[in-house]
Amino acid sequence: MNHKVKSSLFKSLRVTEQKKHSIPLLLTMVVTAVALISAPISVASAQSPDSSKKTLRIGYFPNITHSQAVIGLNNGDFQKIVGENINIETIRFNAGPSAIESLLAGRIDATYIGPNPAINGYLQTNGEAVRVIAGAASGGASFIVRNDSGIESPSDLGGKKFASPQLGNTQDVALRKYLQDNGFKTTENGGNVTILPIANADILTVFLKGDIDGAWVPEPWASRLVQEADGKVFLDERDLWPDGKFVTGNIIVRTDYLEQNPDVIKKLLEAHVEETLKINNDTKAAATEFNTQLKKITGQEINPAVLDESYSHLEITYDPLKLTLFKSANDAYDLGFIEKGKDRPNLSGIYDTTILDEVLTEKGLQPIGNTAGSVSLTQTNSSNTPNTSSAVADIVI
Repeated sequence: MNHKVKSSLFKSLRVTEQKKHSIPLLLTMVVTAVALISAPISVASAQSPDSSKKTLRIGYFPNITHSQAVIGLNNGDFQKIVGENINIETIRFNAGPSAIESLLAGRIDATYIGPNPAINGYLQTNGEAVRVIAGAASGGASFIVRNDSGIESPSDLGGKKFASPQLGNTQDVALRKYLQDNGFKTTENGGNVTILPIANADILTVFLKGDIDGAWVPEPWASRLVQEADGKVFLDERDLWPDGKFVTGNIIVRTDYLEQNPDVIKKLLEAHVEETLKINNDTKAAATEFNTQLKKITGQEINPAVLDESYSHLEITYDPLKLTLFKSANDAYDLGFIEKGKDRPNLSGIYDTTILDEVLTEKGLQPIGNTAGSVSLTQTNSSNTPNTSSAVADIVI
């Protein structure tokens, strides 16, 4: 673990000789604050720690792009494959930054996560602490507009108001890049297109009220806007990518854990690949099982019609789709969401698919290959770079 990686919370803490008596109180405040920042929404241990067993602490989100985890970690599929000598502990998160912080702080060993938080975790540790070891999902994001918005082609986007889930998140970057490529500037950069950062659930509300003209959102929210809010698909993001594939979910691991526990990671990837194959073999049954497990862990479920539609817009996979992540990083850099220095970020070491390839080869499947391909990031005209003054926003899920 790179000990240079520090939370800004800890950097701000100063204890002088004159204030030593306040250390217990300060430490209590720090521990409490860190717990709130990390914001895992649930922790579940497979069983009590056993000194004869190894432990894998893995995070995931209750999202469709983390289907393997939602299903396999909760119905016992993963535990059956990893075996009784590995104790699985699961932690659910609701945002990329909290998952990354927990990983870097050593509170978890691995996590399912979106591409931009993975990039951010890699860069903020100078490429030392994080590795992407497998993909989880491709696709599953669309630009949905209101039927009465008057938007029929890209030329109609001027003067409109759109939403994305969060400033600098994966869909926000995609929306800004699309506007840029079609000659539009956002209002903060002197243009006439407004982008509002709004949580997915709230996007549905303001969409229904007619307060926005459209939104670039992930599944199942894209399908919900269509089925529940009279929206229409203006653009399926798959249409912007070669072969319709782009990464929306990965598995990342702490580098030190990977180096010290390759046997555990291999078992994890065996379970991940098996669950991926199982889901793709019968997507209908997988959707039902996803809803069953989602209700078990959150108390809620997704309308089956919406869920079926959502699965039709994405692919559950173990392929990390490496080159698409580099393209996303390039776009995020040009838009100001990765700190700009003399050189563009070097992501050449972010992947380690050695163990994944071992698993795939043993199953008679095509290996991914550990070659990252070209990681050259080229400069583009960044007319939609958000005006964040001297601070550069982290890229988030």
